[in-house]
Amino acid sequence: MSASPWIAAVFALFIWWFSTGVILMVVRHADTKGARTRLLSPLMALPFLGVGLWGFATTLDIGTVTAAYGAFLAALAIWGWVELSFLSGAITGPNLRDCPDDLPEWERFARAWGTIAYHELLLTVIFAGLWLYAAGAENSVGLWTFTILYFARISAKLNLYFGVPKINTEFLPEALGHLASHFRIQRLNWVFPVSITALTFAIACWLERLYAATTPAEITGFALLSTITALALLEHWLMVLPLPDAKLWRWMLPAPKPTHTQNKTTRPEGSHGF
Repeated sequence: MSASPWIAAVFALFIWWFSTGVILMVVRHADTKGARTRLLSPLMALPFLGVGLWGFATTLDIGTVTAAYGAFLAALAIWGWVELSFLSGAITGPNLRDCPDDLPEWERFARAWGTIAYHELLLTVIFAGLWLYAAGAENSVGLWTFTILYFARISAKLNLYFGVPKINTEFLPEALGHLASHFRIQRLNWVFPVSITALTFAIACWLERLYAATTPAEITGFALLSTITALALLEHWLMVLPLPDAKLWRWMLPAPKPTHTQNKTTRPEGSHGF
C-alpha cells in the first residue's frame, strides 16, 4: 500500500464518512423494523468486533504500511461496534426517561449520566484493556486511534451537556429519543475552548511527528492519526458553525420512521461521524 501521507489522509476521511453512513443506515433500518431488530443489530455485528480485536492484536508487532492501515481499521471496527450497540439502544444506561425541567444541576448531571452510563463504562473497559495489552508495541496506530476517539467523544458529550449552539438531531434513533431532554442548545460553554485547544494541540503534535518520521510505516501512521484528530476537531466545530453536515449522509439513508415531536430547546447528541 502507498505510504503517501495524502493518500492516508484521504483514506481516513473516506472511512470516517463511509463507516458513519453504514452505522446510521443500520440504525435507521432497525428503527423501521422495531425494537427486536434494534436489539439484534449489535449481535449480528459481533463478527466485526471480533475481526477488529483480532486485527488490533495481529498488527501490534508489525511495522509496515499495511499494518498501519490494518491497525487503524481494526480500532475503528471496535469503536464502530460499541457505537452501534449504543445507537441501537442495546447498551445505553439505566435512565430511559426524559429529564424534568428546573432540576438542580447535580440531579440533571446524574440523570444525564444515567442515560449513557453502561455505554461509557464499556468504552472505558475496552480503552483500559487495549492500553494494558498494547502499550509499548511497535505499531501503536490502532491504540492511539481508539484513544483519540475515546477522549474526543468524552469532550463532545460534555459540550453537549453544558450547551452548544447547534446540534444535529436528524439522525437521532427512536431508542434514544429520551436524550433530547438532557442536553442544551445555548451559547458556547467553558468546555468548548478547552476542547478546541486540546484537539488543535494534538493535531500539531501528530504533524510534528509526521514531519520527523523516517519510515513509510511511521509516515502512514502519523498521517492517519493527524486526520482522525482533525475530523474530531471538525465535529466539535460543527456544534457551532451553521453548516449542513447532515447532507453528507442523508441521501444514503432510508426514510425515517415517524416519531414523537422532540423538545425544541434541548436536544441530544448529533451524529457527526464517529
